[in-house]
Amino acid sequence: MLNQQSADEIANHWINAWNSRDIMQIMAHYADNIEFTSPFINTLTLCTEGKIYGKPALQAYFLKGLANFPELNFELLQALPGMTSVTLLYKSINNLLAAEVMEIDSEGKIYSVLAHYSETANLKIRTQLCE
Repeated sequence: MLNQQSADEIANHWINAWNSRDIMQIMAHYADNIEFTSPFINTLTLCTEGKIYGKPALQAYFLKGLANFPELNFELLQALPGMTSVTLLYKSINNLLAAEVMEIDSEGKIYSVLAHYSETANLKIRTQLCE
């Protein structure tokens, strides 16, 4: 089971990596066999199932997101520890509410992500991408 301190450490490292916009720092958090699920995947890519498998595909997706959102900045609101997972509640681009459930392997790498965004976030981001 993760405790609050370990959840906070994971969260802070993850947020700082994203805010640095350094793809190598971002990718260092993920396992090679990552399965990443997000409603934005089919907005930014041709994938309609909303899932990305494997680190190379995830990196390509993240690079596309960083390019499309140069103002991207995350603000951590809360890290919630679980048995072998952590949920991060944070403000995403344009101060929109987001939550990601991240399953952590025995090496401390994220191997599964379920991303959630407020309906307002989904609409605003899709609109921004289409402008």
